Amino acid sequence: MSGIYIHVPYCKSKCDYCDYYSVVTSQGRENFGNLVEKELILRQGYLSDSEIETIYFGGGTPSMLESAQISDIISTIAKRYSVSNNPEITLEANPDDISEEFVRNLRSFGVNKLSLGAQSFSDIDLKKLGRRHNAKQAIKAVNLAHKLGFVNISIDLMYGLPYSNSRIWEENLIQAFTLPVKHLSAYHLVYEEGTPLILKLSKGLVVPVSEDQSVEQFQLLQEISSMNGFIHYEVSNLAKEGFFSRHNTSYWKQVPYLGLGPAAHSYNGISRDSNPKSIIEWQKSIKNGVIPTEQEVLTPQDKLNDYLVTSLRTMWGANVDTIAQNFGDGNAKQFLHTAEKYVKLGIVEQRDSVFRILPKHFITSDGIISDFLAV
Repeated sequence: MSGIYIHVPYCKSKCDYCDYYSVVTSQGRENFGNLVEKELILRQGYLSDSEIETIYFGGGTPSMLESAQISDIISTIAKRYSVSNNPEITLEANPDDISEEFVRNLRSFGVNKLSLGAQSFSDIDLKKLGRRHNAKQAIKAVNLAHKLGFVNISIDLMYGLPYSNSRIWEENLIQAFTLPVKHLSAYHLVYEEGTPLILKLSKGLVVPVSEDQSVEQFQLLQEISSMNGFIHYEVSNLAKEGFFSRHNTSYWKQVPYLGLGPAAHSYNGISRDSNPKSIIEWQKSIKNGVIPTEQEVLTPQDKLNDYLVTSLRTMWGANVDTIAQNFGDGNAKQFLHTAEKYVKLGIVEQRDSVFRILPKHFITSDGIISDFLAV
């Protein structure tokens, strides 16, 4: 079982907070699909003929691709790889890219999950975030996708915004749960190096929300989502039962995946591989028939830390028996020593050999997880 991720690097504009690799140009976009198809062929052996369970178009803005490019990439995967009978095929989209023709085309190609970057239902928030859509367009996009047959619709929302407040965040959540969505990705704003937002922060043009405000908004997220039947299954992800992201869950369960496109990452249990963070370098490599990745071979300690970081982010937690079996009794003993401390504090819950951070403490999970890591 494996997944394939396609990083589409094109954007019409850059959002203030975004540090994902993307380019604000259409140059070379018409040939992007052909290059991805060529990379699929070049890297055909990476997953060792493992069955493909998930395909994910991320970005950037995948909805900027022509429908035919999306169709051709999916067709190439089906021809060159062993794909399961019921793969999850996800495409991220900006709300203002959604049209009836585009949605119908996606459905005909086999795309069965649509992830819409709403971010907020406040036009003031959206303008300050640098988004190119408005709240009305986001609502319309969700309803149109549902009307045309998409059952599995996910939206992204952001909280902890410096120019917003808890009342607006509560209104965002209430609006989200009136829509026919099955999945919600909710991210606290992070000030990433190299973004316009961090520059504004350094100039005093924005002031981060207080810790109390962050906690209040996180609690609103948990309360309102729970009232609407959503399960908080990972730090930033919530969904109705049966609609957890299969693709992202495979990351957290350390399932191998192949990443295609500039800046994409791959993982096969032995190494992490990364494509150049440059569309020009990536294009040049693929055109020359060269696999463009840099490789980091994982040490036993790397693999242990990967397991701890990914598993403790989820409601499924980490299994001490798995640690003992794969990484030795010494590491299992150290894990238990740390886990017991958090169990006594009521932060971690133990069920037999499984330890998990209680979802109400997900907001502080980074610091908790770092305490578990082998150094």
